[in-house]
Amino acid sequence: MISNVSSDSFPDGKKAYVAGMFDDIALKYDFLNHFLSLGIDKRWRKILVKSFKSSPPKKILDLATGTADLAIKIAQSYKESTVTGIDISEQMLRIGALKVQKNNLSNRIELKTGDAENIDFADKTFDAVIVAFGVRNYENLNRGLTEMLRVLKPDGKLAILEFSMPDNKKILILYKFYFRIILPFIGKMISKNFYAYTYLPNSVNDFPDPPTFKQILQQIGYKDVKCRKLTFGICTLFTGIK
Repeated sequence: MISNVSSDSFPDGKKAYVAGMFDDIALKYDFLNHFLSLGIDKRWRKILVKSFKSSPPKKILDLATGTADLAIKIAQSYKESTVTGIDISEQMLRIGALKVQKNNLSNRIELKTGDAENIDFADKTFDAVIVAFGVRNYENLNRGLTEMLRVLKPDGKLAILEFSMPDNKKILILYKFYFRIILPFIGKMISKNFYAYTYLPNSVNDFPDPPTFKQILQQIGYKDVKCRKLTFGICTLFTGIK
């Protein structure tokens, strides 16, 4: 199996770095997220949600829920579903809680501080586990994926959205220019945190490519693993079954 490799860039550990980074940019996160992706991230989340259309899950765990965009979208789409969202950033969760309340979903969405690599739920608790742009932030990738499998019920479904590198060389050149030059500049100007938006392209570059990540999921124990490239391969949707 392949695990995330710790870096000298995180003297206190990657987990602590990621938590502090997202706490710092929480107030600007939603605006920047949609602005820097030109709103395409909303479409990607919709595609993940639609992947459950044939058999809507009743009990869902949303890991690295952030400001709860995905939790809200899936709860709005499947009226019989309840969602538990966990994240290590308390500031992101505070903003997410306000959004949940605004959308009148407090009775169906619960947000909690939690660690995706040490999920505080019993085995076989959830019908589905979902993650949007969070697994590349794990300190120990194998542990996080194993924890997801543990809390899934038999035949439960996993769905992961994550950034990936485009296959087309021309698009890849534009993608790298935007990610490494434009995105950090705009991110710094608006959020006042340069490192958060240099971390993003570095974390994408360091993350396993889709075929490798698919293989990791299979090695962990997921069945019927599929990967669907979105928007020229800038993002990939991974699905699997316990």
